[in-house]
Amino acid sequence: MSHSIRIHQTGGADALKWEKVDPGKPAKGQVLLKQTAVGLNFIDVYQRTGLYPVGELPQTLGVEAAGIVAAVGPEVTSVSEGDRVAYAMALGAYSEFRIIDAERLIQLPEQIDDQTAAAMMLRGMTARYLLKSSYPVRPGDTILVMAAAGGVGSILCQWAKLLGAEVIGCVGSSDKAIIAKANGCDHVIDYRNEDIAKRVREITYGEGVAVSYDSVGQATLEASLDSLRATGSLISYGSASGAITNLNIGVLAQKGSLYVQRPTLATYTRNRLLLETCAGDLIDMVKSGQVRIHIGQHYALKDTAQAHRDLEARKTVGSTVLIP
Repeated sequence: MSHSIRIHQTGGADALKWEKVDPGKPAKGQVLLKQTAVGLNFIDVYQRTGLYPVGELPQTLGVEAAGIVAAVGPEVTSVSEGDRVAYAMALGAYSEFRIIDAERLIQLPEQIDDQTAAAMMLRGMTARYLLKSSYPVRPGDTILVMAAAGGVGSILCQWAKLLGAEVIGCVGSSDKAIIAKANGCDHVIDYRNEDIAKRVREITYGEGVAVSYDSVGQATLEASLDSLRATGSLISYGSASGAITNLNIGVLAQKGSLYVQRPTLATYTRNRLLLETCAGDLIDMVKSGQVRIHIGQHYALKDTAQAHRDLEARKTVGSTVLIP
């Protein structure tokens, strides 16, 4: 019998329960996956609290993991028993074993270990679509990255530098400022002690940035908008401080004909071709060593509730991996 972390009702971290769950057998197009490493993401918190509904309860949370194919169902030809694979955006990851559609799986090269894979799939593919699709970064662009020492931010800053951007990273402590610098940030702003928009204007000689990649949400909305150049873009891809509920689109005109997008990874990997392209670019960058994946902390899967508490308290850095 396998164990999983499930919720029977939405709420705080105490809603997460470690339970015995029979994963069942794979049906047509499915595989049974023995999971070796599970990624922790803020979307998990949104689903636990009910901000993002997950359907009928009880429900196993988690959307990202790596593991070994333990059994394949009928008509599965893309993977075989024993293959090392990883995935993102497939609910049910907080499990020792799980059933999953084979079309969601990406095979892993030997150069990328399971923990790195679990720490990079969602965050890395998010960074990829942000930089190449939501706002395609060009050489010479100056960009602002909120939560620059976080899981997505750490990857995004490295990749943006490779694309020729000047990167301004925003963090909440001196320790995280060191991490942001190591990830390639040309300038780091400590939001606890500095006015973000004022510092951005000083750094850019009054012009502002081409884009703000903002995973924080409500708390940094005004700072992001006030940091943009005329016709700049706010890409709001997370709600760590709470959802944005008070944006008057008339403000976008007043502040310089600004653009706002609220994207999701699900949209940018909505079919197999898009998924393979996005994942393939990420795997190539990590294999080459040009992008490093920083795992800041590990927890046992059964201790996921504590991992959630630490994530919400902003005590984590880089990516977090749960070990089944």
